[in-house]
Amino acid sequence: MNHLGFELEKIKIASFDFTCCEGCQLQLANRESNLPDFLALLDIRNFREISSERLDDYDIALVEGSITRSDEIKRLKSIREKAKVLVAFGACACFGGVNVLKNKFPQEETIRTVYKDKLVETMPAAKISDFVTVDYSIPGCPVSKKEVEEVVVGLVTRSLVTLPKYPVCVECKQRLNTCLFDLGEVCLGPISRAGCDAVCPSGKTPCLGCRGPADGINYASFTELVRDKGLSLEEMREKLAFYNGFEDYLSHEG
Repeated sequence: MNHLGFELEKIKIASFDFTCCEGCQLQLANRESNLPDFLALLDIRNFREISSERLDDYDIALVEGSITRSDEIKRLKSIREKAKVLVAFGACACFGGVNVLKNKFPQEETIRTVYKDKLVETMPAAKISDFVTVDYSIPGCPVSKKEVEEVVVGLVTRSLVTLPKYPVCVECKQRLNTCLFDLGEVCLGPISRAGCDAVCPSGKTPCLGCRGPADGINYASFTELVRDKGLSLEEMREKLAFYNGFEDYLSHEG
């Protein structure tokens, strides 16, 4: 009950995981300071990290993880049919994530290496939008706790919430960080979407683009920057491919 003395209608929400580490769901569940107020807006129908309850009716579905098996496609489509709004959250759901790295290797050979003669069903890792319509995407590895809360609250209150359009470099400069390019590192900060508070570059770790490309990036200029700094274009492409968020840019290169 709120301070006006009447009950607010809670939105039914469910969270589901596919091929992933479930780190994005844990990010949301671990936000102890805001979690009670956040959950007060919601009717949790399915969220393994928060509740043991399993119910099949929900308005909003949060989906984490990439798709790597045929049974996951069937389950994902079932979730899409029931949800009024489907949110892809995390790099794996939005882009395929680190799981896409397995697509570079011969499938049968890698299965034999890991599982010997055991039969394992698998398929090339893919983002969830390859199979269903996604209404909203929240990228990151892991996602930003604050950003997920803002988006979900925005969906609940029917207020527009948008992701930052500018690159990570903006947040990095706000923190007065030394540019990692000047330290001889290939960093994807100039072309990656902000919203992470530049956590990696602030720790002297180059950005790997887990939030995908910022709006209106100049990919040709970025490539020229790497070349002018005398850095490796091969290393640049490896980093661009790590989360698969820059798939379109890399495919146009080829």
